[in-house]
Amino acid sequence: MTRTIAAVTVARSDYGIYRPILREIVGRDGLGLHLIVSGTHLLPDFGSTVSAVEADGFSIGDRVEMLLGSDSPEAIAKSMGLGAIGFAQAYARVRPDLLLIVGDRFEMHAAVVAALPFGIPVAHVHGGELSFGSLDDAFRHSITKLSHLHFVSTAAYARRVEQLGEEPWRITVSGAPGLDTLRTIQPLPAAEFFRRFGLTPMGDFLLVTCHPATFGQESVAGQFRELAAALEESGRPVLFTMPNADTGGRELRVLIHAYVAAHPSAQAVENLGSEGYATALGLAAAMVGNSSSGIVEAASFALPVVNVGNRQDGRVRGANVIDCAAQRDAISAALTRALDPAFRAGLAGVPNPYGDGSAAVCIVDRLAAENLGEALLLKRFHDLEGTR
Repeated sequence: MTRTIAAVTVARSDYGIYRPILREIVGRDGLGLHLIVSGTHLLPDFGSTVSAVEADGFSIGDRVEMLLGSDSPEAIAKSMGLGAIGFAQAYARVRPDLLLIVGDRFEMHAAVVAALPFGIPVAHVHGGELSFGSLDDAFRHSITKLSHLHFVSTAAYARRVEQLGEEPWRITVSGAPGLDTLRTIQPLPAAEFFRRFGLTPMGDFLLVTCHPATFGQESVAGQFRELAAALEESGRPVLFTMPNADTGGRELRVLIHAYVAAHPSAQAVENLGSEGYATALGLAAAMVGNSSSGIVEAASFALPVVNVGNRQDGRVRGANVIDCAAQRDAISAALTRALDPAFRAGLAGVPNPYGDGSAAVCIVDRLAAENLGEALLLKRFHDLEGTR
């Protein structure tokens, strides 16, 4: 009998993590994939990245429209409600045996909340992590408490999931599945990379991937002003990738486009995809911003990362990451260190703390073998030793 696993992807960022897992599911006898696409994948303003999912050959089972044309707090909250309705309708039609969720997005939270009344077991990838500078932190831990199986990227995160009251037998240290993709991707030649994405060739560029920090007193414009000043001071060409759908994301997009218009050596691209992004990580002189990709994936390229502000505070990081405040002088000083050839040379051979690129097999092995009966659904709070 085929076990149907529903997986929800809501953006290009989570799809790059999902892809090796989805391929492993599709390739297994006895497993069926029902892929639900939602969030920014379905919006032209964000590049309609559902086309990348289809280009990879995955059959889309449901499309859940949920995002309103604004990223205000009210619009985000309303979008979560619309998402819960849409996901509930999808589950009522399909009734999957298991729901697979990645990460910490508000769209993912809506998908998990909708699954609860159906009694669908939830498997959560990338729990136990911290990101103090964003609302994602709360969504991630909430998803953990609503989930039944946990696939974490490091042993430290396994301990934190247990600290949240989850029974140890439910927790598997799988590593980060996004590294599986990096292990199998053949980077594009530099000339082909620039041609494919309509970019003017540039050398020793800074790859800037930033999102609005949803906690903190500084405005989006204020944060970007500090970053822009440091980028100008560096004198380096800049390649921006575009932010996600968080509150302030649309404002940040306007600011990025204005910077590009005013600086001939700066360019922006909506969506590089997994192959393009891996190529950019290999070509860049350094990465700058506040994206989790600088914490997780960049270490596999021995790429120096200037992590700006508090969005990623609390995450395990490799020796390639230089943390700094969201102030121009601090960013400039961190960039000077990151661009020092001696710093880059010192990263050679340093392991990535998020694993070796074998997460997908580990995850799907357990999804295929797990007993989905009452013992899995009936959760008990696991107290740590000495707290009973």
